[in-house]
Amino acid sequence: MDRLTAWVGERFETEVFEPYLGKSFPAEDSFLLGEVALFSFVVLVLTGTYLGLFYIPSIESVTYHGSVVRYQGQELPGAFASVLQLTYDVPFGMFVRRFHHWAAHIFVASIALHMLRVFFTGAYRKPREANWAVGVVLAALAMLAAYTGYSLPFDEFATTATSIGFNLASSIPLLGDFLAQLVFGGDYPTNTSIPRLYFLHVFVVPLLIAGFIALHMAILVHQKHTEAAREDDVETSRGTVERDDGDVVIGLPAVPNQTAVSAVVFFLTVATTSLLAGFLPVHNVAEYGPHDPASTPAVIMPDWFLMWVYGFLKLWPTWLNFSVAGLHFSPEFLAGVGLSGLVFLAVFAWPFVRPQERSVHFTADPLARPVATAVGVAGVLMVMIASIAGMNNLLANLLGVGTGPVNTALTIAIFVWPTAGALATYYALRGDDPADRTVDERPADD
Repeated sequence: MDRLTAWVGERFETEVFEPYLGKSFPAEDSFLLGEVALFSFVVLVLTGTYLGLFYIPSIESVTYHGSVVRYQGQELPGAFASVLQLTYDVPFGMFVRRFHHWAAHIFVASIALHMLRVFFTGAYRKPREANWAVGVVLAALAMLAAYTGYSLPFDEFATTATSIGFNLASSIPLLGDFLAQLVFGGDYPTNTSIPRLYFLHVFVVPLLIAGFIALHMAILVHQKHTEAAREDDVETSRGTVERDDGDVVIGLPAVPNQTAVSAVVFFLTVATTSLLAGFLPVHNVAEYGPHDPASTPAVIMPDWFLMWVYGFLKLWPTWLNFSVAGLHFSPEFLAGVGLSGLVFLAVFAWPFVRPQERSVHFTADPLARPVATAVGVAGVLMVMIASIAGMNNLLANLLGVGTGPVNTALTIAIFVWPTAGALATYYALRGDDPADRTVDERPADD
């Protein structure tokens, strides 16, 4: 091994990487959520490549000859027929398709949990505002990747759900028609809709995700990890590191310790995804059948990570729309694009709205940050209630009432509960006398 290392080092000048091999990683389990997201993306690329070998991005009719008896010999859209084929006839096709599906859910979930950890511990503060912004963009791209993939089976459920995104895109004043033509090929679905969404799903969006991941990692390496506040000075092999010394990170070296930890995280991610793929079913395209413009499935809703956007659409009053200077602002735009866009903008801009004069290299206790924690609680409650609103028809059926009373109750709740949660959190964490706090604990440092 030493001879191999020397051989590689002499020919590729690997000594330039040596400073990075000793980079320290804090020994904190919650910091590994970012690695789970990274490894999920790797799994998505690998499984997506396998599925792409058999998928036909076309809605042109083909004669189906496969294992699903009900469609045997029928003329089906190429995309739908190919998904049937890869699910029921391609070796390991169903398992890989499930693997890809659950990896996508883990990818989005790990990004969301990672962002919540960063937000509540204040790890986004100066000088890491830019990397927070990169993370927000990555979250949006992850949802876009899931959305574009959602449409590809071209079954009745997928096309109906995808049409919601088309309606949102086309509702944007001035740019709506252009975006509808660019992304969907016109009035969805058209002959070019699936090829364009497929191109976005397998090339454009993954390339952007890979680029932003690389940028995210480069900034992280340059700025070093944050770490939890130290209780006292730390004795190391190189001497004593003072409690407040932010120039030195106490943790595991990248090689070999953190590399071993990352390997464990990778295999645990793959194992968890494999377990989900083995036991939990995914979208049954054979049951829904190919796209039929004359029918609509009884229950249509997006995946959980887009449910809150759908909830905004459900709660927005249909009468609340207006025109200004010849531009019409429809409920679809105001709720689906406007409100959800404001949510992303607020998350993106938070570190810049409350800037700090000094750099911070240690994470904070959420219980000592009343303003930021209260805002975070309000945001989480709002998204949860909006997500419940996206399932208002199921809730109405469960309660035995119409969707009208459910929407009224949820509209009140989406204003009341986040506000009440924020106020309760703020006053619970604020204490009796904020002046007694240290500088690091005062709301000004949120």
